[in-house]
Amino acid sequence: MREQRITQQGIVFGIFVLLFAGFSAFLPGFLTPDNMIALLQNVAVLGILSLGMAIVIIGRGIDLSMIAALAVPPGLILQMVQNGHSISGSFAAALILAIGFGLANGWLIAYAEVPSLFTTLASGLFLFRLDVVQWSEKLDPIAWIGRGTLFGVPMPIVMFALASLVVAFFLRRTRLGSYVYAIGDNPFGARTTGIPTRPVIVLQYLLAALIGAFAGLVLAASVNSMETRIYNSTLIYDVILVCVLGGIGLSGGRGGVLNAVIGTLLIGTILNAMTILDVSYSGQNFIKGVILLVAILADSMINPRNEETAQQGDI
Repeated sequence: MREQRITQQGIVFGIFVLLFAGFSAFLPGFLTPDNMIALLQNVAVLGILSLGMAIVIIGRGIDLSMIAALAVPPGLILQMVQNGHSISGSFAAALILAIGFGLANGWLIAYAEVPSLFTTLASGLFLFRLDVVQWSEKLDPIAWIGRGTLFGVPMPIVMFALASLVVAFFLRRTRLGSYVYAIGDNPFGARTTGIPTRPVIVLQYLLAALIGAFAGLVLAASVNSMETRIYNSTLIYDVILVCVLGGIGLSGGRGGVLNAVIGTLLIGTILNAMTILDVSYSGQNFIKGVILLVAILADSMINPRNEETAQQGDI
């Protein structure tokens, strides 16, 4: 008989099912259609961001600048349109900014060999120059990306689902995706086999920046504005929490889109329940911090590293 190995993904999914059942039974107002839609809609942007972070972590890195990628390119679009520039020109400028941001991060990490933790922390702080930018009526033709519905399902949820499919296809069905796993599992071995490790690392951070900008556009369309001061929030830690809790190993080479989705559902359920229970903001942060610490400890025990992959790499 084959031995059934208990995975972190399975454990987290089991915890999600238990918590969801418990909140549904004992927490008034939790299991209602409106609350379920609100729960999914509120974590859609978090889920999209976790997809970009998943690519980076699987490749044995980390990106603390994703909130900058979320806030600044969409904020630039809103600001340029308000100043009278064309929508196409504004999108082109924001796209160039996001691409340049991702390429700069990737080059510094892959070629200059600056640790990703310090590179993305510094670049994320460097980009913040805007304040709150309001949504312009000229952008209403694309507002459906954050405010519309598809067969009654809010578009942020649809965008999260589409992004999940695209990232899953990239990771599991393309050669570049397999390279990301190989580099995360053993970067030195991957380089020995002829995999172009440095360009692939650059690609990881480029994709993370583009996914972050996409999430920001969905967020801006949903709330009619972009507050670049969002970097002061704990959103980046929520993104890391989703990935690690879902079972994407920090040592690289493990996990996938399903892990990010499961982590998003669990964190979304916990956050929704704490909101209904009127837990304070500081109390929520404390609980999330404890969960993140437990998840990191669980990751180190469930995914032990051997001598061949003992060096942590960029992180």
